[in-house]
Amino acid sequence: MRKLSAFVFISIDGYFKGVNNDIGWHKHGGDESEFSAESLKTGNTLLFGRVTYEMMAGFWPTPAAMESLPMVATGMNRADKIVFSSSMKKADWKNTKVVSGNIVDEVKKMKAGKGSDMTILGSGSIITQFADAGLIDAISIMVDPVALGKGTAIFSGIKNQLDLKLKDSRVFKSGVVLMNYEPQ
Repeated sequence: MRKLSAFVFISIDGYFKGVNNDIGWHKHGGDESEFSAESLKTGNTLLFGRVTYEMMAGFWPTPAAMESLPMVATGMNRADKIVFSSSMKKADWKNTKVVSGNIVDEVKKMKAGKGSDMTILGSGSIITQFADAGLIDAISIMVDPVALGKGTAIFSGIKNQLDLKLKDSRVFKSGVVLMNYEPQ
């Protein structure tokens, strides 16, 4: 059975996006970039909602991404990707498949099938839907030492309480803290 994990970065006051979907506050420097590049070596299939996909596809395949974060860009571009969208018909970013319909049922089928493990990147509404359905096996939350005051909370709209058990944590030199959880 394939595992499904979620990775998201948030502000210290719990927002994964600031006003107007801003994520420019997220620290993605030395240690964090090395962590991202290493994480991409797992070969997990990356899952996105449409909004996150469009943001990622607008950056990672560009020369600017290759220049600023070459190892992460290479990993992102090589990875198999799935974007959940009812409005997109095709995806231009290589190795990307569009899935529409009942995404909870689709992920249940994927988890039961063969293939690599899967990781949701960002995509708060997707994380919320899959958490409510009990599909997420692990959640990694990277907390940036910044308070935004406004934005979108990561579990905004969750219907069921999500109890988590801390598996481990890591502090980066920048003050960013990574916490890895499993649902209880």
